[in-house]
Amino acid sequence: MESTGATVAELVRARWGDHRTGLRYAGGELSHHQVAAGAAARAALLVDLLPRHAAPHVGVLLDNTPEYPLWLSAAALAGAAVAGINPTRRGPELARDILHTDCAVLVTERAHLHLLDGLELPGVRLLVTDTDAYRDLLAPYADATPDIAPTVRPDSRMLLYFTSGSTGAPKAAICSQGRLAAAGRSLVAHFDVRAEDTHYICMPMFHGNAVIADWAPALAAGAGVALRDRFSASGFLDDVREFGATYFTYVGRAVQYVLATPERPDDRENPLRVGFGTEAGAVDAARFEKRFGVRLVEGYGSSEGGAAIQRTPGTPVGAIGRATPGDDLAVVDPDTRRECETARFSAAGRLLNGEAAIGELVNRGPNPFEGYWRNDEARAERLRDGWYWTGDLFYRDSDGYLYFAGRTDDRLRVDSENLATAMIENILARYEGAAAVAVYAVPDPVAGDQVMAAVAPPPNAPFDPLAFAEFLVTQPDLGTKMTPRFVRVVPHLPVTATNKVARGALRREGFRCTDPVWWRPPGASVYEPLTPADVQALLDHYRAQGRDALLA
Repeated sequence: MESTGATVAELVRARWGDHRTGLRYAGGELSHHQVAAGAAARAALLVDLLPRHAAPHVGVLLDNTPEYPLWLSAAALAGAAVAGINPTRRGPELARDILHTDCAVLVTERAHLHLLDGLELPGVRLLVTDTDAYRDLLAPYADATPDIAPTVRPDSRMLLYFTSGSTGAPKAAICSQGRLAAAGRSLVAHFDVRAEDTHYICMPMFHGNAVIADWAPALAAGAGVALRDRFSASGFLDDVREFGATYFTYVGRAVQYVLATPERPDDRENPLRVGFGTEAGAVDAARFEKRFGVRLVEGYGSSEGGAAIQRTPGTPVGAIGRATPGDDLAVVDPDTRRECETARFSAAGRLLNGEAAIGELVNRGPNPFEGYWRNDEARAERLRDGWYWTGDLFYRDSDGYLYFAGRTDDRLRVDSENLATAMIENILARYEGAAAVAVYAVPDPVAGDQVMAAVAPPPNAPFDPLAFAEFLVTQPDLGTKMTPRFVRVVPHLPVTATNKVARGALRREGFRCTDPVWWRPPGASVYEPLTPADVQALLDHYRAQGRDALLA
């Protein structure tokens, strides 16, 4: 029977008999047929291991090894869901993730076994992939064919992937087989993905980005996949060349880290056609294309699938794009539920009415959000008033183009004016003395916030406070209230396991950190070292105003 591609399972089965290279990794490769055969064996094993009348969920605690896509494909055939387990979680938090998603089986590797030491995981069967016991367990299923379980439908759960918020435990978003297959087909059409392409997956596969935006379109097009166990900026270009990679995805600051590697005369000699991701910023995207000859396409899609924005030809610099056709996206004030004003800009490109133009992006129409596993409260919060609330700040110009302004918890209020971190970061990213920047709020001693920036200089290039101050003065779109009061100089930005800036940790430490901090004292126009005496004077000021608790 011909495959409709309506489920991931059908896409997996369609690769049976295809003997082109389907999966490449350090030290080996598998054909598409071998991948489908390996998935069939694991699916048959999984059916035998999963308890009856229990949620068919398998936890995967792996780096980007070949076993990861094999288990994704296996779960699809078996009608099970993969819960991607984050290996940077520890102790009770790690146990909570595994138990919360009702994983009866946990697939891991020896390198991660120490993470499980001492954890209480009742009812969880452990499979350790790089052991003889695992190979012996799989051996009886070696001749299995990629049959699709009769329970598989487009609405069958396929992924449970954790999305972090500013508070509370991570939520496990649900993605069905139908939604994942549709996302893959959509990206195939958008990027003209071909069967001869190779998708390089260097972002962690426990995160939705790598699976939805990289693995799924490769599967839908019959393209090859190349794996890097963990992201490496220094190894990026070598991997691309070795694997013949034509497409990759990125998240957060990965692009900045690649740009921070030493330039080589042959940087542009690579097979890449396109990179797709988010939060690279217009400046870094231009630098990447100039250096490597590769176009980066910035997109937007909420992790849960409730809203998406596509970049189209003619999109202005700095904008993400327009709403996907059929979506009813709006930028609204979360308090009044009214649409925000259209953005107005100065001749230099500075946003003039940020107070009235910046709001939360909502989808007021039908959307594919499928909820969270065992968390109805979070689902209701996401779907307030029948609208899907993204938790992200945007503004919209008169032509309908949308501009990302940060997360709702990244908003700053300086002298009664609302600002957004992403806008300031995009300006600071122009500074050649910074390989990476992050902007965040620290409490003002009296009211509202002050702007703080973390700056990671390029290798072997010390931070120059005078040059930085002079740079700020020359930026026509940097409002006076956007100028950082504090600058923390770091060897590299702290990031999460998905290469997003760990902004929460930066906010918590504020100006009381072990890294060097420069600041502009009240009335000063240049930066000075923040001394212990300065810190004490600041703390006394906070205490006198009754705001010292905000620093905790």
